[in-house]
Order: sequence, then structure tokens, then C-alpha cells
Amino acid sequence: MTPNGSFRTKSDTWERAMNLAELNKVAEAMTAPGKGILAADESTGTIKKRFDAISVECTEDNRRDYREMMFRAAEGMKHISGVILYDETIWQKAKDGTPLVDIIKKAGSIPGIKVDEGTKPLPECPGELITVGLDKLADRLTKYYDQSARFAKWRAVIDIGGGIPTATAIHTNTHALARYAALCQAAQIVPIVEPEVLMDGDHDIDRCFEVTTAVLKAQFEELYRQRVALEGIVLKPNMAISGKKNGKRAGVEEVAEKTVRMLKNCVPGAVPGIAFLSGGQSDEEATAHLDTMNKIGNLPWNLTFSYGRALQHAPQKAWSGKSENVAAAQRVFAHRARMNGLAALGQWKQDLEKKAA
Repeated sequence: MTPNGSFRTKSDTWERAMNLAELNKVAEAMTAPGKGILAADESTGTIKKRFDAISVECTEDNRRDYREMMFRAAEGMKHISGVILYDETIWQKAKDGTPLVDIIKKAGSIPGIKVDEGTKPLPECPGELITVGLDKLADRLTKYYDQSARFAKWRAVIDIGGGIPTATAIHTNTHALARYAALCQAAQIVPIVEPEVLMDGDHDIDRCFEVTTAVLKAQFEELYRQRVALEGIVLKPNMAISGKKNGKRAGVEEVAEKTVRMLKNCVPGAVPGIAFLSGGQSDEEATAHLDTMNKIGNLPWNLTFSYGRALQHAPQKAWSGKSENVAAAQRVFAHRARMNGLAALGQWKQDLEKKAA
């Protein structure tokens, strides 16, 4: 029986099962033990800020060269199951004319695509945002599938502050995420469902736990209403963590324990895997939190990473836009990817960070 009380025919069920088997295969590969997702989907505006910090001009060629440097880092890509791309990048070719998606696939990784179009103020909800981009998404997904994308990403943003988040912000954002997820599965693309509760405020870990629990419960209710098959998604949540402006931030053990407890309370076991965002954490902090969660063990889903800055900050500095620095930057990227790969297995040790990358 379907959620609205009607019955599916045998042929309907069979067709969905066949498609779901492929979606599940991709979702499981994306969260395979010891591997995680590289979020290389920064918008042009965001990557310009990163390039400005290392005095590199933000040209199309420089953006391509930087990302190509990572995708060709063979040792680093061993620990990368999938790469989230920006619209510009998925169509780009390397200097030698090879499509970047082909370089990613040759490395044994899965190309993915960011499909949301950013945020806008949510009407009648001061200080809150809604993610946009559902218009014509079905058409865009077909083109991305033809360009080798097998998963997609959509990020909702929930802030914590005085009087927020409101029920309106939680509902509208989780509803949009569920609609996006349903469209992705119809296009045979695995949706990364990313309802991010920001760590920008001065709240403590318990407030983050409370808000994120409410958001995740609302999210899975909306996914159910939109008939999204949980076996064919990857969840990308924030951890239960103190706000960056809180003077008494929770330690690694508390973050790990409360995050695992929060997820067990909210996330059905049918979800193949959970790939955390790093959300403003330092490189090593994000690694330590993931490792400690996996050391807890006895989890119904694979826990891994979907990191952007926590994987890229160090190699960006090492590269600094110079071709002679490519090999050194690739070694730095490989080190961070390996550290997080070990954390995804619960096998990371802090003294490994002290060894040369």
C-alpha cells in the first residue's frame, strides 16, 4: 500500500524495485567503508574567496587546474568514493582535453553534481533562508545523468539564534529537500539529502542536539510523504556540536556520543550511509569526531565524510596556483583523504597527523 492509501500494481512495484536496486548500489558505493565524498562543488563566488586567501586569480582555467590537481591525485582518490561537482566543473575538460568526469571515473570514484541554486530570504521569517532551484530541476537532472552524474546534492540551511529556527523554516526547507530527492530518484540519480544546522552561533551542544533532532524528524516525515525510497539516498547531516562562538565547546567524546545518539533516534536503518559535512570544523577536528563515532560501533549505517574545506584547505595552500607545487599539493590532499578514510573505519590515530604527508 502507498502512503496515500492506494495500492501499487505488481508491475509498478517491480519497476521501482529494479530502479531502486541500482540506486542502492550507488548509495552503498558512496558510503563504502574507508571511503568518503569530496565536496568540490564550491560556487564561483565561494572559490574566489578561497583563491583570494592564497593570492590566486579566480579564472575558469585556474579553477579547472586546481580541481584537476585533486582528481589526478591517485593516492588521495583511493579514499574518495564520489566527487560533488559544480555546474561549471562537470562540463569542463582537463588541459589535455580529457573530460574531468572521465578522470574521476578512472580514479574509481563516482561523479556527482550540486543542483540547488543557493538560498534566498524566507518570507515573513527574518534571519531565515530557503534553498531554491526546484524549477526545471527534472530537465537539468536528465542532462547531468547523461554527463555521468550518478548522485546529486541539495543543501538546506537552518540557523540557530534568538527565536529561530521557526517551524516554518524547518518545514519549508525539509519539504523542498524531499521534493528534490523524489525528482532525483525519478531521474535514476541518488540524492544526497543535506539539512544543515549551522554551527555559527553561541549555542551549546544540547541546543544543537535539540534543533537537529527536530529537523531530522521533520526531514524523514517529508521524505515519506514524497515517496522517497530511503535505500536510495545518502544523508549528509551536521554533527551535534557547539556553536563556534560558544566559549565552552564540547569535547570530541561528547560530540561523538551525542551525534550517534541523535542519529539513532532519527535516522531509519534503511538509509545505506551517512556522510557528515564538516561545517566550519578544523581539518583535524572533523577527522577526530568521525573517528570517535566509528569507534563507538554497532551502527545501523556506514558513517563517513562528505568534506569540502576540511579536505581542501591544506592542499589549496600548498598549491597556491603554481604548477611546480602540484605534486606537493597532491601529497597533502592524499594525507587528508587517508586520515579521513581511516576515521571512517574508526582506525585514525592523532599521532598519524604528525607524520609527513
